[in-house]
Amino acid sequence: MSTVQSISHRLRSALQAHAAAGHTALIGPFGEVSYAQLARDIDAAAAAAHDHGLQRGELVGLVTRKTPEAIAAFFGLMQAGGCPGFMEPGLALDAAAERMLAVGMLRLVVEDAEAGAQLQALVPGLQVIALEALSGDGSWIDDGLSPDDRAQILFTSGSTGKSKGVLQPHRGLDSNASGVIAHTQITPDDRLLHAMPVHHTNGVNNQLIAPFLCGAQVVLIERFRAEDCVQQLRDYAPTYLTGVPTMYARMLPFLKEGERFPSLRFLRCGSAPITPALQVQIEEAFGVQLLVSYGLSEATCTSTMNPPGARRIGSIGTVLEGQVVKLFKPGTDEVVDRGEGEIRIGGEALMLGYIGTDAAQPIERGWLLTGDLGRFDEDGYLSITGRIKDVIIRGGENISPALIEAELSRHASVAECCVVGLPHHDLGEVPVAFVVLDPSAPAVDADALQGLIRQKLARTYVPQEIHFLKTLPVNGVGKVDRRALQRRFEVAPKAA
Repeated sequence: MSTVQSISHRLRSALQAHAAAGHTALIGPFGEVSYAQLARDIDAAAAAAHDHGLQRGELVGLVTRKTPEAIAAFFGLMQAGGCPGFMEPGLALDAAAERMLAVGMLRLVVEDAEAGAQLQALVPGLQVIALEALSGDGSWIDDGLSPDDRAQILFTSGSTGKSKGVLQPHRGLDSNASGVIAHTQITPDDRLLHAMPVHHTNGVNNQLIAPFLCGAQVVLIERFRAEDCVQQLRDYAPTYLTGVPTMYARMLPFLKEGERFPSLRFLRCGSAPITPALQVQIEEAFGVQLLVSYGLSEATCTSTMNPPGARRIGSIGTVLEGQVVKLFKPGTDEVVDRGEGEIRIGGEALMLGYIGTDAAQPIERGWLLTGDLGRFDEDGYLSITGRIKDVIIRGGENISPALIEAELSRHASVAECCVVGLPHHDLGEVPVAFVVLDPSAPAVDADALQGLIRQKLARTYVPQEIHFLKTLPVNGVGKVDRRALQRRFEVAPKAA
C-alpha cells in the first residue's frame, strides 16, 4: 500500500507525472482530455468546492451525466476533503431524496438546474452547486487528509432491501487500486473502454482510479449499449474492457463471425456470477481470456481476480496483493483450512461502515462477513459455492441454489438460469427455477430439465417448478435480481 496521506495526494502526484510525459487521460465522443488538463480541472474543482465551504468528510452527491467534467468534479470534491458519490442515473427524484435524507447528505452537484430545484424542495437545507461552477483557474488540496478519512459514498443496489450508504475511506481506495494494478499490470500503453456506470464501485475504483494512477487512457462512454459497445471496441482499439456477465452476453449477437480485436489483451468480469458455459462462449467469441473477479463495495471493490494468462474457469481468482481473504465456519470464528467456508475479508480495504440504515454492520472483529460460501484450491484460487442467505431450507434440509444453477447451465439449451426459494405450505420452502433458453439450440421442456437435476443431484434439489422467461430481471449493475423473481412469482398464479 502507498504511504501517501490520501488517495487524492497519490492521484495528484500521478496525474502531474503523466502530464509531464504528455499522456492522454480521457478519450471519447467529446474528443480528448490530456492528463495535464485533467489535473488542472480537478485542482480547479477542489478550489471551487473549498470556496463553497465544503467541510472535510462532508457528503456530496453528484447528479450528472458521465462526462469528463463530472469526473473532474468528483475527484476535485474528494481532493477538497469531501466525500462525494455519484447518484444513480434515472433514479426517481423522490427515491434520490430518500437516500440523501437517510444519510444526511445536504450538498449536491447538479448538471440540470431544474432537477436541483426539485430536490431542494424534497430535502430541507440542501445546498445545490451547478456543475459548471466547479471550474476555473484555482488550485487546492486538503493537506490534512488522512488514510482513514472518508473518500467516497456509494449506495448499495437495494436488491435485498432498502439501499444503504457505504462509506469508503482513502486507505481503501488506495489499497484496492494497488492490488488491481499489481494483478493486471496496467501501464501507460493500456486503454480501457469504460462502459460501466460510475455510481457503481467498479466504475470509479477500478476503471478510473487504477488507470489514472498508471497513466493509461480511459475511453469514456456515457452508457452501455450492446451494439454500440461492439463498435467502440472496433473504433477505439482498447486493451481491456470490464463488464458484468449480462453485458457480454448481450454483445455476443453483434459480433461478426470470427471477429477479433488485435489490441485487446483481456476482458474482465465481476459484480455477478457467471456460468462456465457462458465464460467459454464469451472467450471463444472475443478471442481473449475473460478474467473473473470478486469483491464487494463494503471492501472497496475487488478482493480476488483471475490473473491475466492464468485464469481458471469456475474460479473467482487469487487474492489481490494487500488484501486478506479467509474462510470461516459460518456463525463462528473458526478458520476453515480445507473445504467450504464463509468468505470473510479483512485488511485496509474495508469500509468505514454503513450509514442511513438500521441494518446490522457486517464487519465484526475486523472481518467483513460476506455471506458468500467458498472454497480455495491447492493453488490459492477461490471458487464461490453458494450464499448463506440464498440457501433454501426445504423441510429442514439446506439446499444451495448455486448447485442447481450449475447443473442447469450445463444443458446446451440453457442460456441463463436462476433458482430461488419460494414458500411452500408443507415444506417451508422449495426450489423454483427460472430459465432463459438459447433460441439457437434445440427446445427443451420443464420435465427434461427436472429430470436432469434428478439424475445429478438428490431429489430434494429438483425444482418444484420451472418457469421459462425471455430475460432474467437485473438490477442497475447487471446482477440478476433474485428478490424481483420472488416478488413476481409469489403473487402470480401457478403455471398449469
